[in-house]
Amino acid sequence: MLQQIRRTIWRIPKGKVSTYGDVARAAGFAGGARQVAWALHNSKDGIPWHRVLGAGGTIRLPGSAGLEQRARLEAERVTFRGRRVDMGLHSFDFPVVRQSRRRL
Repeated sequence: MLQQIRRTIWRIPKGKVSTYGDVARAAGFAGGARQVAWALHNSKDGIPWHRVLGAGGTIRLPGSAGLEQRARLEAERVTFRGRRVDMGLHSFDFPVVRQSRRRL
């Protein structure tokens, strides 16, 4: 599960963001936003953690971690409206992967 979530996060390109919930859905774990946070928390492989946000484009990390996240996003030219990312411009829509149906 954690590996699939991490692979999904790697698909978010520079200048784009996604929410914890959207990442969970794209990885095949609808309702697994907390598992996305756990996958990010325990990763040590340079994953682009800063591209994953709370619902509505909010930075959910406290203190200096939140400031670092915003700085990284701004370095990728992600724009904010107040304290939220402009999701209309920067939200990444994961391509829908259709699974084939097998007949029994």
